[in-house]
Amino acid sequence: MTSAVQPVDSAHAALLVMDFEPFILGRLPDDSAVVGAAQRALGAARAAGATVGYVRVAFADGDKPGGSMARRVGGTVPPQMHADAPTAQVDTRLAPQQGDIAVRKIRVGAFSTTDLHEQLQQRGVDTLFLAGVSTSAVVLSTARAALDLDYRVIVVADACADRNPELHEALIGTVYPQTLEVVESGDLAGLLQ
Repeated sequence: MTSAVQPVDSAHAALLVMDFEPFILGRLPDDSAVVGAAQRALGAARAAGATVGYVRVAFADGDKPGGSMARRVGGTVPPQMHADAPTAQVDTRLAPQQGDIAVRKIRVGAFSTTDLHEQLQQRGVDTLFLAGVSTSAVVLSTARAALDLDYRVIVVADACADRNPELHEALIGTVYPQTLEVVESGDLAGLLQ
């Protein structure tokens, strides 16, 4: 997949690991492949000195789900999505490290209810590698918003998953390549310079 993808200056790149919480991963039949790919992507990003950012969906007391998130949760926040619940933390296999960006969102996409864009701009990031569950929700919403914010967007295909494998394949194989780049986790080490 990387034949047409140009190398990336790691000083201006960020890998965003999105919605890898236990309550979301538990919706997949088997999360081992997508978690393994995310681990490979994290290893490559960290080794190259790229910024690493974590985005999780969780609600604190008083937060109200809105937009498409309200439809997803039925207007009421389930206990496993409460900001303090262990099930709403980043999965321990992908644990954030000191100095990483970490934001909590209450919408599907990573930008509209967070200061993620401002934090990325402060670090000089202009290229985003996206990894997330699900391909049809957080990855799609975040990719579209990132393009509108003038980021170069690269989706890490095997570090994304969806409850609907056919939809995942359609997005990765047909929709995303029309407007952004798609790579595999094993390609990151060679792309980040």
